Formats: sequence, structure tokens, C-alpha cells
Amino acid sequence: MKLKYLLGLTIMIASIWSCKKDDDPIGEVVPPRSIIEVAAEDDAEIMEYLSTHFFNYDEFQNPPADFDYKIRFDTIAGDNQEKISILDSGTIPGIEFGMETITVESSSFRVSDEEVADHTLYYLIARQGGSEATPTIGDNVTLRYEGSLLDGTLFDASSNQPVQFNLSGVVRGFGNGVEYLKTGTEQIVNGDGTVSYSDYGIGAIFIPSGLAYFNSPSGSVISAYSPLIFKVDTFTYEKDTDFDGDGIPSILEDLDGDGNLNNDNTDVETERQVFLANYNDTDDDADGIPTIEEINLDSEGKFESVRDSDGDGVPDHLDSDS
Repeated sequence: MKLKYLLGLTIMIASIWSCKKDDDPIGEVVPPRSIIEVAAEDDAEIMEYLSTHFFNYDEFQNPPADFDYKIRFDTIAGDNQEKISILDSGTIPGIEFGMETITVESSSFRVSDEEVADHTLYYLIARQGGSEATPTIGDNVTLRYEGSLLDGTLFDASSNQPVQFNLSGVVRGFGNGVEYLKTGTEQIVNGDGTVSYSDYGIGAIFIPSGLAYFNSPSGSVISAYSPLIFKVDTFTYEKDTDFDGDGIPSILEDLDGDGNLNNDNTDVETERQVFLANYNDTDDDADGIPTIEEINLDSEGKFESVRDSDGDGVPDHLDSDS
């Protein structure tokens, strides 16, 4: 599936991509730039785009009979001179939502241990989903997407049919943005065997490169330090997804609560040094005992609580010497 190729899966895969520089036929390894400087540049580029472009909010205000409920962006100029920018879309009459921002701390691509950047992630909600639920960064989602650069160059898109993947298995900014889009209310099986959804969420995410690929080009289109845009339709999700089947919902394996499951790896400092994040590891402390055997499950086999057999304050499934 293109998404997994283009967006990447884990910090480990991101590291492999970074190492591809060593295979450069020229033989030159270019060190990454300061993530703090790049974050400021990316934010300026994204702000410029958001302030000079608008989306087809008039169609979302009063949907025509044949409206396909797709977001379209265009430049504020000429006949569109009076349009309201994406940045100011929260002021559009009849549009309940609009542009929002969150701050995400990232040190995944830092040059030194001390270098951490606060990135601004922008997301546009054109229509909020009809359900009352939003996925977490640990959940499997079913959605449709389209990815492009700020200049409009398309680099990836799902088919018109829904695709499913885990939100921690893609670039961080994508997962963090989808967390704010509610999903649909009903799955509909069509006569031709295809599936559609009613009242699904429709939005877009504007991602700085530090929450995407940073200094690693991807494919033939995405160059180093490229901010990305994703249009997203959120259909449904699997609540409390247990990605690795270890008995613990993946979102509970975000040990530091920073919204990034890929930097939580308990056994990386053990003798075994298993380089898998906890949400993707069935033995989180590498003690040879599966995590699912070191936690308490309820009568239905669902996660109930952790154990601390030796009373040292560290749960058994994270404690290699318990």
C-alpha cells in the first residue's frame, strides 16, 4: 500500500531512511539542519499558504445536489479576491469548525540531545464526523486520504475505497491531526460490494517537516524539509486497538504521555535490546515472558490492570527483574 511506503511506519524505519544517505552514489553525507531553525521556516511557509488560500467552504455551507464533499484549495486572487482564507476559516458563517492548531514537541530528528522543537500542527475541519468519538494515536483507523506538497503537487492518494492502518504507523503529524476528526455514524454495504460511510469527518492536516520526513527525501516528489498537506475523510476506527496483541490497548503504551508511541521502548536498555516500541512488542521488558502473561485480564480477556509482584513500583511487564 502506497501510504505505508510514503509515510513510513516507525522510528526504526525512519532511521533506515536516514541511513540511505550512505548509499548516495556521490558518497556525500549531509548532516541534518537544526530542527529548531527548520521548524520556524516550516511554520512561516505553512502560515503563508493558509493566509493566501481558501477552501470550497461555500459548498460545505450549502451543499449542491451533486456535491462530492471533497475539500478543494485555491488561491485568493482575481475572482476569488473576497474569499476567506483557510487561516480565518473559523469566522465563516455556517461553518461550525474551521482551522485549529496544536503544539507538538518533537525531538525525533534532533541534531543533539538538547535540541527539541515545538512544532505547530494545523488542521482544518470542514465537516466534523457525526459520531461522538475520535481515534487515539494508538488506534487502527479506516479512512481515505490525499497527500500533496504546498505547491499542490500530489504525491500519494488512497483509492476511493477506505484503507485501514494504525495511526502510530505513519508520520507523526498525520496521526496527531487525525485524532481531532470525529468518525462517521454508519457503515453502508453497497450493491456492488463496495463500502461507504455516512456522516464521516472531512478535514485537512498541514504538517511541518519535523513531524514528517524532515531531512530524508521520500520517493521522487518529497524533498528534504518539505511541509505536507493531507486531505482526510475519517470513516471509523477500532476503539482501544491492541496493535501487538499483548493484552494492553496501544494508547496505554504511551508511557510518557507525549502522543508519540514510537519513543516508548522499555526493553531497549536491557541486555536483549529489542528495538521495537512497546505498542509493537509482545514482550515489553525482554524478560522472555510475554506481556500478556504479566498483566491482569478480566473475564472477557480484556485488559484490567497491571501487576507489580516485587512492589518496586515498576509493573511486571516493564520490569525485567520482577
